[in-house]
Amino acid sequence: MSTQLPQREELIGALAWKMRRLSGETVLFHQAIADRLAINATDLKCLDLAAGPEPVTAGRLAEVSGLTSGAITGVINRLEKAGLVRRERDPGDRRKVIIVPSPEVPDRVTALFGSMTDAMLELCSRYEDHELALVLDFISRAAKTTHEQAAKLQQTGDSAVVGA
Repeated sequence: MSTQLPQREELIGALAWKMRRLSGETVLFHQAIADRLAINATDLKCLDLAAGPEPVTAGRLAEVSGLTSGAITGVINRLEKAGLVRRERDPGDRRKVIIVPSPEVPDRVTALFGSMTDAMLELCSRYEDHELALVLDFISRAAKTTHEQAAKLQQTGDSAVVGA
């Protein structure tokens, strides 16, 4: 019985396929959460960005999401209609409007992610600390690479460079 590891190319190919599957499953999971909140998946991601530690303006939300200002206006309108955010004047600059999640949003959203959080904690318990550190490093670098590639696509706006 051989204990030889698969060839590097096989490992990378398998990893690429599993990452695509994880990405797809993540999109479907977030869509299920969005459905429960009666919003769409893009709105859910923008709600997550708006719920960060810093107050966020519509302009900043457009910038970090990669959406146009017009699209962000639609997102905020839908989130406001769903009772998930409200617009408030920035106390530091009354010309600016900040997007503030409704007070019940953390509890509502956390409750929907609860079983996933528990399942992921159980999954993490199967790994040693040094293994978790390696996975964390890989995921962090993969997220940065994904962000950079998305920004590259958004900047070019040319569908011909997708394969480049």
